[in-house]
Amino acid sequence: QLQLVQSGGGSVQPGGSLRLSCRASGRATTFSSRTMAWFRQAPGKEREFLAADSRSLDILIYADSVKGRFTFSRDNVNAAVFLQMNNLKTDDTAVYYCAAGGSFSGVPDAYDIWGQGTQVTVSS
Repeated sequence: QLQLVQSGGGSVQPGGSLRLSCRASGRATTFSSRTMAWFRQAPGKEREFLAADSRSLDILIYADSVKGRFTFSRDNVNAAVFLQMNNLKTDDTAVYYCAAGGSFSGVPDAYDIWGQGTQVTVSS
């Protein structure tokens, strides 16, 4: 069973950048076969899909809200995924989560393993 541990996040001014990391413990072969995704949840809002990567389908997609500003990357050797966030806006303030799932989806229920979440605050 995979476990996901997140790091990164914090506070930044609008226009700034942050990088989130999500490292998996468990069997490397298990990680490499999983769809990995990033979500976020702002106070009072539903969990929002940001990006997902399926190795088996060779597909990487982004939500329109972050396309061109956020970059998803994956390191199967070290069982980690990253989210580079550039040109951050105040609307990006939320708790960010990485997730692992068996199917390629933008729906939170499709993912069965979640990181602990990390706060990102964008304010001037």
